[in-house]
Amino acid sequence: MKSIIYIVLGVIFGITMYKAETASWFRIVEMFQFQSIHMYGFIGSALTIGVIATQLIKKKNGKDIYGEPIIINPKDKSIKRYLFGGIFFGLGWALIGACPGPIFVLLGAGNYSIIIVILAALVGTWLYGIIKNKLPH
Repeated sequence: MKSIIYIVLGVIFGITMYKAETASWFRIVEMFQFQSIHMYGFIGSALTIGVIATQLIKKKNGKDIYGEPIIINPKDKSIKRYLFGGIFFGLGWALIGACPGPIFVLLGAGNYSIIIVILAALVGTWLYGIIKNKLPH
């Protein structure tokens, strides 16, 4: 039953991303060229909602859908990991024209060339699982 909830939420997320044009390569290029505030507004509203939700979870001792307490680890003070992670994320986003969120939205919208990106993301995730214990985090 909970899988259906995830699927419905994913479909709603995908429809929102598609209708807001945040999966549009042209919107992403506009953002990186500072020609439009559209993407910054969408990302900023998501960030605001995320911050408010995180604070409510902390304040109310929130629980996940299984009834387990949500534990938010203390903030890591290491700038290096965020710097390298941000650089790799940004490079991937710039090369592909999409961050990980909308790649499935693009597939659903009929952009079948994104299958290459999805497969590469799956391989990268698999490789990370293999080497994660050797990484400095």
